[in-house]
Amino acid sequence: MVRAGLTPERLTLAGVELADEAGFEQVTLSALARRFEVKPASLYAHVKNSHEVKTRIALFALAELADRVADAVAGRAGRDALTAFANAYRDYAREYPGRYEAARYRLDPETAAASAGVRHAQMTRAILRGYDLAEPDQTHAVRMLGSVFHGYASLEAAGAFDHTNVASQESWAWTLDSLDAALRSRSAG
Repeated sequence: MVRAGLTPERLTLAGVELADEAGFEQVTLSALARRFEVKPASLYAHVKNSHEVKTRIALFALAELADRVADAVAGRAGRDALTAFANAYRDYAREYPGRYEAARYRLDPETAAASAGVRHAQMTRAILRGYDLAEPDQTHAVRMLGSVFHGYASLEAAGAFDHTNVASQESWAWTLDSLDAALRSRSAG
């Protein structure tokens, strides 16, 4: 018997909330069953397994983050676009730590190709057009930006910058200035 009101979409949204509250690794079918006051076995009428739930949360987070980044960079170019992109990424990681972690969940190639992850890469490349980078520099730059943004957000979330009197925001601005300078120095034009 299917419990009234329980759907894959509701399970996904509950998983999104749980990820932000307790961490993405804590999202299990047992934990979701407790939220809905049902037995874990009853969730199998709606999802195959925990992997499906985590994949659904990852897809939700990727789409939500892509929408935020797209809004932030609209109408901007060069350093302004880079800064808007970076700030949207960092702000999302700070506001929604579980969703941010979910956006890093490894997807199978077919699911990844159909996800908003593609939009992230396209937006990054669009920003880099303002720096006139040729290949393979453009691919290197996409990887560098992703690594720096993710690394900074992850270290900041872990409290790694809490042990100095230099504000994290100052270091963030310095990092973005340095990235802009590095990208401009690689310009093909």
